[in-house]
Amino acid sequence: MPLLSIQGLTKDFGGLRAVNACSFDVAPGSITGLIGPNGAGKTTLFSLVSGFHQPDSGRVYLDGEDVTGLPSHLLFRKGLCRTFQIPREHKSMTVTENLMLVPKGQIGERFWNPVVRPGAVRAQERRLREKAREVLEYVNLAHMAEQPAGAMSGGQKKLLELARTLMADPKVVLLDEPGAGVNPTLMGKIREKIEQLNRERGITFLLIEHDMPLVMGLCNPVVVMNQGSKLVEGPPSLVKSDPRVLEAYLGGQYAALEG
Repeated sequence: MPLLSIQGLTKDFGGLRAVNACSFDVAPGSITGLIGPNGAGKTTLFSLVSGFHQPDSGRVYLDGEDVTGLPSHLLFRKGLCRTFQIPREHKSMTVTENLMLVPKGQIGERFWNPVVRPGAVRAQERRLREKAREVLEYVNLAHMAEQPAGAMSGGQKKLLELARTLMADPKVVLLDEPGAGVNPTLMGKIREKIEQLNRERGITFLLIEHDMPLVMGLCNPVVVMNQGSKLVEGPPSLVKSDPRVLEAYLGGQYAALEG
C-alpha cells in the first residue's frame, strides 16, 4: 500500500487550471522526485496535499486514510510535514527555540499550567531541549544552537527546515526545492542528510527540485508534471530518455542530465 496516494487532484484559480486530474503514489521508504517546467503545478500540488489549499476534486490518502481537505496542522499531527522553498524561521529566536516550538500539545501552551503545574512544564521543556540538541547534532547545526536563526546562511536555514520536521517524527516529508539558493558544498550535506534519514529512519520524501543532476542521483521514482498533469513517472533512466519529457520540459537541460 502506498504511504501517500494522490488521486485525480484538480484545482482552478479563476479561469486557470493549475492542477489537472493529477494522480500518482509515493511508496513507503522512497525518495520520490517531482519535476516539471515553471508553471507545471508542482507547488500548487504540494499545497493541496499538505492542506494549504483545498482541491476542487480528487482525493489524498495518507497511510490508507482519506485526508483530503484536512488543514495543515492536522496533517502535521498525522505525520505529513512540508518545507518551503523560502525558509520561514523565527529570526529573533535561537535555533534551538525554533525547534522547540515544533511539537504540538505542549503542557505549557495552556496558560494556567505554568502556574499550577510548573514542574511538569519544566520537565517537558528539558526533554524538548534535549531532543532539539540531538537533532541539531544530527544535521550538523549544533554550533548554531544558541545563535538567532536570522543569522544563519541560506543553506543553514534549509537544514533548519529539515531539522524542524525531525522534531515532529514524520512519516513523509514534502521538500520544496531544498537546493534553491544553496552553495554546492552545503547542498551536498543536505543531500547526505536526506539519504541518511531515508536509510536510517525510514522517512519517506517527496521533493520538488530544479537541479536535474541532484534529482536524477537522489530520487527513484521521478514524476514529471506538465500543464497541471502527470506526464511521465518512472526511474531516472526512463525519464531521461522519454521524448515527451525532453520536448515538454528538459530542453536545454538535457546535456546536464546526460553529464
